[in-house]
Amino acid sequence: MKFEELNLAPQLLQALTACGYEEPTAIQAQTIPELLAGKDLIGSAQTGTGKTAAFVLPALSLLAAPAQHAKAARRGVGMPRVLVLAPTRELAQQVAEQVVRYGQFLRVKTVCIFGGAPYPVQNRQLERGVDVLVATPGRLIDHIDRGRIDLSGIEMLIIDEADRMLDMGFIDDVDRIAALTPRTRQTVLFSATFESAIARLSARLLRDPVRVDIKAEQAGPLAIEQRVHFADDHAHKNRLLDHLLADTAIGQSIVFIATKRDAEALATRLQGQGHAAAALHGDMNQRERTRTLQDMRRGGVRTLVATDVAARGLDVAGISHVINFDLPRQAEDYVHRIGRTGRAGATGIAVSLANHSDRGALRQIERYTGSAIPTHVIPGLEPRARSHSTAPAHRTPRGDSGARARTSAPQAHAPGSSWSAPRSYARPDAPRTGAPSGARKRDGASRSYDGGGKKGGRSW
Repeated sequence: MKFEELNLAPQLLQALTACGYEEPTAIQAQTIPELLAGKDLIGSAQTGTGKTAAFVLPALSLLAAPAQHAKAARRGVGMPRVLVLAPTRELAQQVAEQVVRYGQFLRVKTVCIFGGAPYPVQNRQLERGVDVLVATPGRLIDHIDRGRIDLSGIEMLIIDEADRMLDMGFIDDVDRIAALTPRTRQTVLFSATFESAIARLSARLLRDPVRVDIKAEQAGPLAIEQRVHFADDHAHKNRLLDHLLADTAIGQSIVFIATKRDAEALATRLQGQGHAAAALHGDMNQRERTRTLQDMRRGGVRTLVATDVAARGLDVAGISHVINFDLPRQAEDYVHRIGRTGRAGATGIAVSLANHSDRGALRQIERYTGSAIPTHVIPGLEPRARSHSTAPAHRTPRGDSGARARTSAPQAHAPGSSWSAPRSYARPDAPRTGAPSGARKRDGASRSYDGGGKKGGRSW
């Protein structure tokens, strides 16, 4: 199938050609016709399959035609026709970039708002008019309460990563936002899982939705080789990491680590060794985070040491390796981490550095993805204790951290005008709720993703 067969607006076909895209992915081929027909939809697809374009292209097709019952916006008030809700500022920025990219031949005004950014900058953007508003829930409600945004003209509401939205405690905010939009709107919901909470949210917000669930075999295998190296202790992990990063075959890499403090310390150590490394975590203000990501996209940063704040929403074409210095707490987060490589048809390598006490977490990841992760051993850097992985061990030559011993791709159980990111000053991330006593703080699913928490019942 070609994009020309999907009845998209000519300006969108022109943009897709300019981007080098000819054929839709499975999620796009199944989702776009349903959305163009005006149906509500609940969808799921694994990371890296073009999910974002699956809802952005129909939304832009809607905007390519004039509004049939357009309302005049009040002076100084933003009145969008399309609203995209995203759980994190990084994902919101990525979606907004895709809107601008695919809408480059349309006269569409896109505004992206999220917590931690200065209100005056966002106010000026809204005053200039907005067709597509991409927002995190907390900051959107702040603007609504201040009379800066009117949602009475919404024609399409898109809730991206709804499962993450619920995990982060945004359920009440999503319900309130949806209640401010017309009942005649078209509603689209994407979620990595279809658990009971998502089913209840869908029942409240969607009308007779079409369900599109793209399994891994339909999406095609992700070109990601997975492997695990066992380490005896923290120092052993550092030696393994040093060996991996010394490989000249690595393009750009992301090293995921558990805590913000460790991210800074590891980035500093790598810089001292001559690596073009930088840290990315929730304690950085928005200006610093935006600059770091821009440096990586330009190639100035070769190794990004990140907490899970970057696991979703980060899209850099040159990432060849993802290294889990610390395993994630949730198996689902593992899939989103390694999905930062092997994107847009490229190949990628995902390496996990695990302590022997991490065997239980590894088994959970293997059960979740449906594939075993082979154990690799580097001569001279072998662990003292024998690992008990379910997959056979492979010896990796000392100069070949990029050897292609392809394994099965992960299968998530369910779980792809202009604007610029404004300067901002984000509050520090709060720890995950429910973390064990004495546990190290991680960048977790908290209101801090949205630039703050609750204060007196309101976002701040």
